[in-house]
Amino acid sequence: MTKHIFITGGVVSSLGKGLTSASIGLILERRGLSVSMQKLDPYINVDPGTMSPFQHGEVYVLDDGTETDLDLGHYERFTHAKLTKNSNFTTGKIYQAVISKERRGDYLGRTVQVIPHITDAIREAIHAGARDANEGEVDVAITEIGGTVGDIESLPFLEAIRQFALERPRGDCLFVHLTLLPFLKASGELKTKPTQQSVGKLREIGIQPDVLICRTEKPMDEEMSKKISLFCNVRREQVIEERDVEFSIYQVPVMLVEAGLDRIIARHLSLPAEGATDLSDWEAMVAEVKSAKRKVEIAIVGKYIELHDAYKSIYESLSHAGIANHAKVVLRKIRAEDVLDQGLSLLEGVDGVLVPGGFGERGLEGKIAAIRWARENRVPFFGICLGLQCAVIEVARNVLGLTDAHTLEYTLDTPYPVIHLLPTQHGVEDKGGTMRLGAYECRLLEGSLAQRLYGANSISERHRHRYEVNNAYRERFRAAGFVPSGINPELDVVEIMELRDHPFFVGVQYHPEFKSSPLQPHPIFRGFVAAALGSRSRAGKPDLVPMESEA
Repeated sequence: MTKHIFITGGVVSSLGKGLTSASIGLILERRGLSVSMQKLDPYINVDPGTMSPFQHGEVYVLDDGTETDLDLGHYERFTHAKLTKNSNFTTGKIYQAVISKERRGDYLGRTVQVIPHITDAIREAIHAGARDANEGEVDVAITEIGGTVGDIESLPFLEAIRQFALERPRGDCLFVHLTLLPFLKASGELKTKPTQQSVGKLREIGIQPDVLICRTEKPMDEEMSKKISLFCNVRREQVIEERDVEFSIYQVPVMLVEAGLDRIIARHLSLPAEGATDLSDWEAMVAEVKSAKRKVEIAIVGKYIELHDAYKSIYESLSHAGIANHAKVVLRKIRAEDVLDQGLSLLEGVDGVLVPGGFGERGLEGKIAAIRWARENRVPFFGICLGLQCAVIEVARNVLGLTDAHTLEYTLDTPYPVIHLLPTQHGVEDKGGTMRLGAYECRLLEGSLAQRLYGANSISERHRHRYEVNNAYRERFRAAGFVPSGINPELDVVEIMELRDHPFFVGVQYHPEFKSSPLQPHPIFRGFVAAALGSRSRAGKPDLVPMESEA
């Protein structure tokens, strides 16, 4: 029977429940167990697909096309769990399902209430997340509860997991609570009171945490651990310190194993306890991060630069590529509008330019200007989704001579619509229904850079977009050396464009950042960073940087 781990958070939001959940999943997999990963979000939106990146961060997309919370990116980067539409439920999704049942008459005229109907639906969602993770039952199902204990929005989810555990055999469920120990500089001490109050809130609901993981910037001493244990009713050895990491988030699983969390989970859930948790390759990867002395600077020219989480998976993928190339990637975040307002001097000195995706016209011309700068100065360029489309517009205007080339997404007046809707999408009012979401096949051109990077003839990548490269211009681009090197065979649409006779100039219509992990960096990100390092070398920039300056 599947065991269940529920992870809650207290004191403040953004403590890192997603990272902690992913780390626990990795630890259990390294003990030979299969895991599923699930996030329950308390917001009323049905999914994050229509939410602003400035508020919610990036929208993470799964193979089946589900638009999900960014924490699912952590799950996939750390574990091999198969994530599906049942891996992310929101309050909106739960209520939508219950109301649909009520409208069909499934409740036979009964009054529909939070308890039992909403909590029953949440419990069904938990079972669904564990069931189809690997097309069958897994050994351990890990469920992260979004939000913070004490928030009114989280109450139905906390009540549901309380009921869920009550109906399971003793020892089948483990409650992990992540909390914060704030450090007061004035008194020079860590404070445990917020943790005590957070656990008190959970106990009022009827949930007693089995494990406390305490986020802290300073080390805990033995007396503090004993105090937390006493006032929170958690055994001393199950009060775990999770200190702020110095080099990389990928240190977290190693830290938790050193604290004995793997043995605690195995003992509590009656899982196989023999042998050590093998994180040798993970530790080697972390050691590589710590020891890297080369650096490469990449400019990210985007629309949502102000919020780091808006491009979370891209930043992580660049980090993975840096690890593979034995280098540290330094990010230069540039607002696309600033390229026009302040000039191309913002790009001077960078070793590569990456233009990510986005929706809306704001910043489009700044992205196009940055791409032209990278093309003309032979600086490695990588465009993702809208980044590819901007590259197509730039080459059409400045290489093909189609000065009024544009995308039909933002203007209907262009005589050269190099980016357009497919014929099957015209006249469709519900734009959401025309979005290409999820995994699609892409066949690679023999001898192309894309084929060499992937080492394959056919690949599958995840999409989240509506507009496509106009096939009417495909041959004109090819003749100018801007080659369609990846094609979706079903729709006959361009997936990859690359410029010949350039160190690295590649645009992709899909989102490769969703399929990169620290131990398996995405091949295009890896190739891009390698080209940027070569660009740095050709420019005569120093490769070696003292580690003190990096800190």
